[in-house]
Amino acid sequence: MDLRPVPPTPAKPLSPSITDDEAAAIARMTVDLFRAWQLSDAEARTLLGDMTKRTWARWKGGQIGRIDHDLRMRMALLIGIHKGLRYLFLDREHGYAWIRKPNAAFEGLSALDVMVRGEMTDLISLRDWLNVQRAPW
Repeated sequence: MDLRPVPPTPAKPLSPSITDDEAAAIARMTVDLFRAWQLSDAEARTLLGDMTKRTWARWKGGQIGRIDHDLRMRMALLIGIHKGLRYLFLDREHGYAWIRKPNAAFEGLSALDVMVRGEMTDLISLRDWLNVQRAPW
């Protein structure tokens, strides 16, 4: 038996990172989504990782600045949550309203209550829960 060493595989992300242009587009989509969800400024800033009031005001005005990795991931998760809701609800307004309704699956909390706890893991869990709901085993 002839054993040959396997060349090392360089550590690279499994998927390409989000480009600056893509991040800016996602940021604009996120601002629009938060308007549709009728979030308060405080709720929006919390979902974006405790963004400062000044930065959020600039975003709402269309001035998107530098977006770090954490914020890119948060926005991608939020867009994923939106996508999950669009699959579950034919009427988009029902999906927008659903985020504020108490839900037994979340121990009586609403999806928004879960999201504004501020942890990235809460966004991941909600996105995953929605994915399971639209694609049951």
